[in-house]
Amino acid sequence: MNDQQRQDVCDRDRPDHRKLGRELELFDTDPLIGAGLPYWLPAGAAVRHALEEYVRELERRAGYRHVYSPVLGKRELYEISGHWAHYREDMFPPMELGGDEVVLRPSLCPHHAVIFRSRARSYRELPLRMAELGGMYRAERSGVLGGLTRVRSIQLNDAHIFCTLDQVAEEARAALGLIREAYRALGIEAVRYRLSLPGAGNKYVADPAMWQRAADLLVGVLAEAGIDYESAEGEAAFYGPKIDVQIADPAGREATLSTIQVDFHQPARFDLRYIGPDGAKHRPVMVHRAVIGSVERAVAHLIEQHAGAFPAWLAPVQLVALPVGDAELPAAAALVERCLAAGLRAELADPEEGSLGARIRAARLVPYQAVIGGREAVAGSVALRLRDGRRPAELPVAGAVARIRQAVVARRIELWDDAARADQVAIGRRPG
Repeated sequence: MNDQQRQDVCDRDRPDHRKLGRELELFDTDPLIGAGLPYWLPAGAAVRHALEEYVRELERRAGYRHVYSPVLGKRELYEISGHWAHYREDMFPPMELGGDEVVLRPSLCPHHAVIFRSRARSYRELPLRMAELGGMYRAERSGVLGGLTRVRSIQLNDAHIFCTLDQVAEEARAALGLIREAYRALGIEAVRYRLSLPGAGNKYVADPAMWQRAADLLVGVLAEAGIDYESAEGEAAFYGPKIDVQIADPAGREATLSTIQVDFHQPARFDLRYIGPDGAKHRPVMVHRAVIGSVERAVAHLIEQHAGAFPAWLAPVQLVALPVGDAELPAAAALVERCLAAGLRAELADPEEGSLGARIRAARLVPYQAVIGGREAVAGSVALRLRDGRRPAELPVAGAVARIRQAVVARRIELWDDAARADQVAIGRRPG
């Protein structure tokens, strides 16, 4: 076997989110809908919902306020923001609507700038942290589209912090902290940090002083956080430099998942103002921040990172009830109902679907398998099998559900904590 053949074998053995996504019925595409426009099946939608709910909760705890904004905007909006001049090739063409030209938005920041200026703002409101999980559209070329990593319809975990110049560094540091916290919960790691700077050509706003000022702020944030980074020219947003948090797939291919950007450009273009303590009008700074970035890219990475065996809190099905035979069906169905009432995603694997062994193998990616035989049905207990091969001691149904809920609510990567106390879950506390 030559080097190329060995490489081909290695590539075949690596998890591919496109293949796994179809095998596990997470997402798919159809030519009738169009290239780069995947649809989400129930199992994939469950993963996506869990991820989105987690991010919203994370942001709420960090003081972000969520908004909704439309996926369309007048062409004039993007002329003001600078997208039309610097980003037009990646935008869908305008549509005529009631005498106006409207565009599918390529970014959420112009909408958030308009929301900020919708009324007078005081320095007492700053930093104002505005977040949205919103749709946007990029006219990606057909040749670069693939699975969930490069799509034309994107659900973006986006946020814009409107703050004073003195608050920029602290807000950027806090955003780095949120990114690290999310990565721990998701079981993923950053492979490197990149300071993305402008390159040659007219792709970027022509204001060297503005660029230097913004880059100096980000360099200071990285230095204070003790983060090693590499500079990359030509990777910045058209309006400002950014910190890119890079991840890698099992083949070692890098992608940007999370970003932090400092923007002096759009506040000036939209004439954003706040009233300072001196009673005068001042210009805020915009800090753009994405914890998981594109939901599509994040899920693609999670599929490959975990080879479909998601952490329990993300898994499409968290528990499967496995009655040994028809006589145990009522007890198994009752367990499923109890799990659903506790907020868990649970399913029943009916004996008609095959032998117990076959059903266990079919549910190999489910974190918790609850086997119920005659003894368990009579005793009101379950014999749990964990995805990692462990078999905890038989537990009463209430105790087993509480222990599983504890792991899910805490969003732990570990499936089972032998030291955990189930009674703490019932009152919403983590173990001390």
